[in-house]
Amino acid sequence: METKDYLTNYYERYDEEGRLISKHGMVEYITTMKYIEKYLKPNMRVMEIGAATGRYSHALAQKGYRVDAVELVEHNIEIFKQNTIPGEHVTITQGNAMDLSDFESDTYDITLLLGPMYHLFTTEDKLKALSEAIRVTKKGGIVFAAYCMGDASVLSYGFVHGEIYNIIEKCMLNTETFDTFSNPWDIFELHRKEDIEKLRSEFSVTQLHFIATDGYTNHMRETIDQMEDRVYELYLKYHLAICERQDMVGYSHHTLDIFRKE
Repeated sequence: METKDYLTNYYERYDEEGRLISKHGMVEYITTMKYIEKYLKPNMRVMEIGAATGRYSHALAQKGYRVDAVELVEHNIEIFKQNTIPGEHVTITQGNAMDLSDFESDTYDITLLLGPMYHLFTTEDKLKALSEAIRVTKKGGIVFAAYCMGDASVLSYGFVHGEIYNIIEKCMLNTETFDTFSNPWDIFELHRKEDIEKLRSEFSVTQLHFIATDGYTNHMRETIDQMEDRVYELYLKYHLAICERQDMVGYSHHTLDIFRKE
């Protein structure tokens, strides 16, 4: 089975739309959009690589930006098209993050790589995806690359949910360093901050932010989903105040590496 087949099977069963509209899921979405909007200016062109069902692409297109999206999984593309409303300047192309040869270099002001790094399992493939995202971005343009973090999964899935020995038996965890290891059938590749920094160091870019996009949210998702609105708004304010604290980013299930192409 190829990586695409594993992803297709996964996303045909998974409610990607629902993930980002629950109260706990909205934390990641609100945080990501806050930082995207920090760099948006009128008439900018945006590319989203690995757009899934188009949550970000459609939001930006509805704000008046021209968005070109690329997605690997046909099921997600069908939903993306269903979610398109009249007047949106958005395109969707089936493609692979590691080969964007249909798109010209130095074209986009903002490039979003918000999903592919979750599902690439070799350094070579990760560097290809980053290289292509950087290539299609204009000099001075901004790239947003999202990652799944290992320690958050070890804590929540491993220890809280009682799966730690199952993870060890699958040879997914080094019990000396607690580094994580994944294969395509595991669906998600997990990182630490130093892994991400090593990947970025291969390119002529300047880091702008490294963000815990959901912070401690997924460790307390039931509590957050049950919060009354007033408390939830205060939680969001707290999260946004601390999401760049580097002493806390490892607890986040998702992080966002934001850098400028030089």
